[in-house]
Amino acid sequence: MAAHFGRLRKGATTTAVAAVAVAALSASQAPGVTTDDLGRQSAGSAQPSGDANTGGEGGGATGDSPYYTDLPPLKSPNPSPSASPTTGTTVSVGDGEAGIPATVLDAYKKAEAELRASKPGCNLPWQLLAAIGKVESGQARGGRVDASGTTYSPILGPKLDGNGFALIADTDNGAYDGDPAYDRAVGPMQFIPSTWEWAGRDGNSDGKKDPNNVYDAALAAGHYLCRFDRDLSVQSQMNAAILNYNNSTEYLNTVLSWLEYYRKGTHEVPDGTGTLPSHSSNSDPASPSPSTPATPSTPSTPSTPSTPSTPKPGGGGSTSPTPKPPAPTSPAPSPTPPTPTQTVDHLEDADTGKLTATAGSAFGAKVAVRAESKASKGVAKVRVRFTIIGDTDATFTGGESVATVVTGSAGTATAPALVAGEKTGDFTVRATVVGRVLGGLDYTATVTPRQADTLTRTGDTPLTCVPGGEFADQVELKATYKGAVAGKVAATATLIKSADDPTENDKGPYFKDADGKTIRTLTDLTTDADGVLKLPKLYADDATGTFLLRVNTTGGAVLTVELKVAAAAS
Repeated sequence: MAAHFGRLRKGATTTAVAAVAVAALSASQAPGVTTDDLGRQSAGSAQPSGDANTGGEGGGATGDSPYYTDLPPLKSPNPSPSASPTTGTTVSVGDGEAGIPATVLDAYKKAEAELRASKPGCNLPWQLLAAIGKVESGQARGGRVDASGTTYSPILGPKLDGNGFALIADTDNGAYDGDPAYDRAVGPMQFIPSTWEWAGRDGNSDGKKDPNNVYDAALAAGHYLCRFDRDLSVQSQMNAAILNYNNSTEYLNTVLSWLEYYRKGTHEVPDGTGTLPSHSSNSDPASPSPSTPATPSTPSTPSTPSTPSTPKPGGGGSTSPTPKPPAPTSPAPSPTPPTPTQTVDHLEDADTGKLTATAGSAFGAKVAVRAESKASKGVAKVRVRFTIIGDTDATFTGGESVATVVTGSAGTATAPALVAGEKTGDFTVRATVVGRVLGGLDYTATVTPRQADTLTRTGDTPLTCVPGGEFADQVELKATYKGAVAGKVAATATLIKSADDPTENDKGPYFKDADGKTIRTLTDLTTDADGVLKLPKLYADDATGTFLLRVNTTGGAVLTVELKVAAAAS
């Protein structure tokens, strides 16, 4: 493709105007890049010294394979706050090019989260992965991936046979690219097999490292970019990482253009509906564009030459010319079948039980939904996202507040078990279909306080004191619930008037607050992990007699303890 950046930008009326606009954009985003009078660019010294290119024999992760050169629109997405009907989160509304297929976008964000935990100093933005994914494969061909993130058919670049590309003889016996003679770039992020062999990652925890899986490929690309202890928040180090991925300044400028575009706002679109690029860096029109199977154009049918007149036997005349056969017509292309996700019409509840749990314990029931078509038939291989919403510290097993599950053969997806935190009250679990703008299902979950049904003293020493003195022993209790230790249970201790009158007494034994003042009711008490509650010291005023201390816990456990104040024996 001789005109590397020959795509007409929005607002441009001629190819010349588009070329000038692209050259200006490229120059503004890649300091130090030089251009000649025709706007052609070269990497020059943009690759920092000492940053070894170890991605493969052809250079970089991709072997410097072809890539898409389409640039984002001149008009930025200009994010505006609007709520997603599926997730309730703010999305950015922009041009069609700003939309990223849901599963692909999820893979980029999941890879960023993993790198934020494992390599926090790298500061990898998911928008960089999105920019590279756009340039390498058009976001996995517009999001043509199944529920697990695997492309419906392998994404392969042209064979690297040295004919216009790097020469990389086969390194994988065709295991990844199906070519036993030469290597090809593979998958949404276009890794060559020799690089994938050491850089591949399992991003969706299915036990495999598949370059055609967008979760695996995105995580591998993130780790590849973060090598050499790079800090991608530093522009020069980001430039070096991108050039190390594909050693071309034009590639660098194209990626940076999409990075800037996505940073200004993007939004989720259904899988399979992403905008497909149309221009490739491949200058050989006979070769397939990167990441997309070649679709041969229908050749024009040459006209059938007229049959020359044939003399009649025994005569001087000629026969009539043979009529021309009708030109063959190309069969109409078969329509692309919809993905399972595109056939989902709604979600139905799948016998979810009552969602209640005591603080700190697992919920007995799990949220279960069924993805159904318009005919109310279950749809398999659909990604369902479960999201915990509300003021709660409850999580799914593993500590996450979001979980994605693929529907089974009956179309059912069951969320991981919920685990209650310490915050009590109600929260919501929302189920939505990944890649479709459909109404979700909301479930109310309730966390109740920890409980105890029994309180006992840990000792049996009588609690006695002289007037004006202090009790020698502190009151210590143990709480249980259904025979098990009841730890972290809330309790209240009150010095009451009588067994029949639980109101606070105004004389007799008392506690002291932090300032030494007399108090006779203690709130905000909590048993420890072993269910033990040890009360502060008790003091006596001048009143003598038998007094009562009553302790109550959440769940109904009650214990009344006698306190005696008497003058010392003479």
